[in-house]
This record gives sequence, structure tokens and C-alpha cells, in this order.
Amino acid sequence: MRVTFEAGAVTKIGAELDRLGLRRALVLCTPEQKHLAEQVMEHLGDRGAGIFDQARMHVPVETADQARDRALELGADSCVVIGGGSSIGLGKAIALEHGLPIIAIPTTYAGSEMTPIWGLTREGRKQTGRDPKVLPQAVIYDPQLTTTLPAEISAASGLNAVAHAVEALYAPDASPIISLMAEEGVRAFAESLTAIVADGNDLDARSRALYGAWLCGACLGATTMSLHHKLCHVLGGSLDLPHAQTHAIVLPYVLAYNESHAPAARAGLQRALGTDGDPSIALWELEQQLKIPHSLEELGVREGQLPAVVDEVLSNPYSNPTPVTDDGLRHLLRGALRGDRPTHR
Repeated sequence: MRVTFEAGAVTKIGAELDRLGLRRALVLCTPEQKHLAEQVMEHLGDRGAGIFDQARMHVPVETADQARDRALELGADSCVVIGGGSSIGLGKAIALEHGLPIIAIPTTYAGSEMTPIWGLTREGRKQTGRDPKVLPQAVIYDPQLTTTLPAEISAASGLNAVAHAVEALYAPDASPIISLMAEEGVRAFAESLTAIVADGNDLDARSRALYGAWLCGACLGATTMSLHHKLCHVLGGSLDLPHAQTHAIVLPYVLAYNESHAPAARAGLQRALGTDGDPSIALWELEQQLKIPHSLEELGVREGQLPAVVDEVLSNPYSNPTPVTDDGLRHLLRGALRGDRPTHR
């Protein structure tokens, strides 16, 4: 994978296709980001096959089928994906089934572009897997493309990336190098998110956040995720919740659940967040400064929906430093539902 960091790098997308020996690319995006896809088409020139602008959260299998059909109809030999996790996830779905190579231009901090992980939602349930053929052939990080990303989405997306690094720090297959990358990724976001919320045109902060996204995404691709990701996949897939906001809300509560059983991760997060106390509290306090929803109630979740979530999580448990129990999950989810200050159980 070739990775480029440069303001204005999107103008070189045609040369990137040429370098990879590709001739005709379908551009994938969400409806909200069609204006960015049109910019990419201009830079692609004759190499642009068309735009598919119906990417959706959690990649419904019906949407993936429509995009695949469009790529075949237009004779595309590749996909250029511009946007966040929804668009990149759609590109991966096409790559998984038809092997079309991807060039990713992330405009959020989800980090999906750095992983071989794919996800598809069928009948309300999200299935994930790993396959090296869904990894992009090239990734272009252009901070100028992120300056119009609203403050709320910037903050939530950054915290979604932080969740990857947090779980990499206590992953069963963590390594010293991955732990260094994870700690540095959390530090990059802790230093940049409040600046981005204050001034979305701050290119230094935007560049720092993309650097964090790259690190956190690489951690996600290299390690096994634990309770946080399992819980958010169940919440998102079964209740149709926004991906990044769900991760942002739930993360401090999962961290409070796990930090006393993961001392090395706790120490790394203390260094990254600049605190001598519990990282879960430092993270929760950081989130209070950002323009994001702070409770699952704000996303429309009702307490009566939580028992089914608990049952599904317990039916197929992930590895986790703290044993996952019915009582523990209910305590965690009640806190996230109300947005309370996290507490240990």
C-alpha cells in the first residue's frame, strides 16, 4: 500500500491510477459528499467511469449489490473511494466479491482505509470479516478535503479512531510496536480535536488528525478488537445508530469497564491523554468539550432496547481483559444511555 500525506494531493489521483496500471475508475461516495466525488472526476479526466453516490452506514448488502452492478455496467477496473467509513466500506464490499482494487481518499478519521476488515449488514445484523484483497492499493490523505467536515462529525470520527487504538492497547495480540502507534494515535487526537472544533480550517490540526487516523487505523488492522467494537456493532446494526457517534459515546464506559484489568494500556493512555488519573475519565471530560451527542438517549435509544443488546453480545463474546457479564454490561450500557460520568463496577 502506498500512502501519501499532502495538501492538494487529490489533484494527483490520475497519476496514482496510472502508477497502478488502472484505466477506468468508479467513484464511490455518500449523497452528502457528491461534490467531492465530482472534484475527483475532474482530476480523473477520461479515467473516470462515473459516480455511485448511495453509500450508506453499515453497508447494507442491497447497496453493495447496486454498486457492484454499476461498476460492471460501466466497465470499471477499479474504484476510487472518497469519504469516510461508509464509502470505504462500500468499496471493500465490491473488492471482496469482484476483486476491483481500491484507491481511498479518506475525508474522516475512521481509519477503515488501513485495514483488511470488511463489514456487511444483512437483515439488521452486521457481519464482519478480514480479507487482504479489500485493502486499498493506495491511500491519499489530503487535509484540505477535510476542512468542510462539520465539527460534530470531525469530533465523533476522531473518537471512533481513538477507540481502535484503545482496544489495540489491550488486545490479546498486541505488540510493542503497535502499542507505540496506538499511544501516539491517541495523543494526536487529544491534541487536535478541540482545535478542529474551534476552527475547522486549521490545517495543522487537520493534518495532525489525519496522522492519528492513519496510526489508529493501522492498529485496528493489526490487532483483535474486544468488547467495545462488539458492543458498538450490535448497537449500530440492530438499532441503526450512527457508527462514529455510537463509538464516541460508548468508549469511555467500556474503558472504565476494562482499565483496571489492563495496567499497561492504562499507563499508555495516561501518557497520551496527559493525566495521572483514570483514562476513562480523562476521555469522558475531553468529550464534554466536543460538539457530539453525549448519551445513547440522544441517538434515540430507549432503556427497553438494551436487554436484547446484552443478550446478543453475550451470545458471541469477544476476547476482553475484563470478563464480560450480564450485570457488567447492563451497568455499562445504563451509564452510556444517560451519559453519566463513567464509574467502575
